[in-house]
Amino acid sequence: MKRDDFIKQFGLLSAAGVLGMEQLIAHSFTKPVMDTMDKIGIQLFSLPALLEKDFKGGLQMLSKMGYTELELFGPYPYSSESAKAGWKAAEAFLGFSGSGYFGLSEQEVKGLLKDHNMSIPSMHTDLDTLENHIEAFGKAKEILGFEYITLPAIPDDRRKSMDDYKKMADIFNSIGENAKKLGLKFAYHNHGYGLNEVDGQIPFEVMMDATDPDLVFLEMDIFWTTAGRANPMEYLKKYSGRYHLLHIKDMKPLTYFSGDGSDMQQWMELFPLMTNVGDGEMDINGIIKTAQENGAKHFFVEQDLVQDPKTALKRSIDYLKTV
Repeated sequence: MKRDDFIKQFGLLSAAGVLGMEQLIAHSFTKPVMDTMDKIGIQLFSLPALLEKDFKGGLQMLSKMGYTELELFGPYPYSSESAKAGWKAAEAFLGFSGSGYFGLSEQEVKGLLKDHNMSIPSMHTDLDTLENHIEAFGKAKEILGFEYITLPAIPDDRRKSMDDYKKMADIFNSIGENAKKLGLKFAYHNHGYGLNEVDGQIPFEVMMDATDPDLVFLEMDIFWTTAGRANPMEYLKKYSGRYHLLHIKDMKPLTYFSGDGSDMQQWMELFPLMTNVGDGEMDINGIIKTAQENGAKHFFVEQDLVQDPKTALKRSIDYLKTV
């Protein structure tokens, strides 16, 4: 698969996947800020190749490290055909084909969760599935018990203009309403685009201000938010009560997107700067404390396709447990 084709496809695939702000540069290593952070999760896009080879062994490894919550990424058996095709097209480039339930049934996954005292609060999925097949999540929820269905990224061709963001707000409200009928919550995960001014307005803010706070929730990726020239703590306060989930990863050195963060090429440029939680230059303590104070419920370590997950993911959770 050609690299350019992969970049186009990756808008569907991101599960997840900075900054001249003084607040993000200051570290406070001595003051505990995670007294109520009794559960630490992991977004499985951090180690898909390992899980594809041995899902059961991978969960056992994560459980021993101390991870108790999982966030899955699609496609699932009931995902849209467009999502399945996008993943299939990128299989050779990514180096793995497993995703969703990694070839297992929902009942088998449920059994493994019970064995390791784990839960699944959130499932990442694509926009096509949310718009056209959302009812399938209601059935899956009855088995796996998840609460959030989360969109990891808006497809490139549906966020070209401010009007696109306004239309997306209406779509988000509709998805959120349909999710609520199924006993679920809809959340949107940011990827750093839409955070720069366009004609004096911030597209992300225009979109969020037009959504119903009781129907549309948020998952902040602190790495991509920072890369987009935004301050995570300021957004956690601005949309207090709406950020229910966070992706935690660190960056070194702090760096902005080369442009407005609107394309996968710019994301890939920053992948080498992604590092273990606590090893970078982001104010992890301050961000998590602010998130807790403003209603965040779930914190997922996400180190996209990390090299040596056995070492990296343990180092990240060990930092979070001892700060």
